[in-house]
Amino acid sequence: MTDELHITSLVVHALPERCAQVRDVITTLADAQIHGTDANGKFVVTLEAPTSGAILDQVSQLQQTPGVIGVAMVYQHVEPLESLNTEIPHVDHTT
Repeated sequence: MTDELHITSLVVHALPERCAQVRDVITTLADAQIHGTDANGKFVVTLEAPTSGAILDQVSQLQQTPGVIGVAMVYQHVEPLESLNTEIPHVDHTT
């Protein structure tokens, strides 16, 4: 089995009055980042984990958080860890 990095983006919709608590839960998840929020309780989040199962566990935890209305996975990408250390040559398309 190849070591992998799973990256998932999602939108978490929370009750506006529970946003502080939901933010606290998101920030306690390993390798979770909040990229944006709005006044209606929506968070744009990315999660990173070594397996899809670990991602789904984090999504499940978010879904069960008091004040969360819904969690919508938007995108998932899987990359072998060995490819993350590969240099990509620069191609100049301006000439």
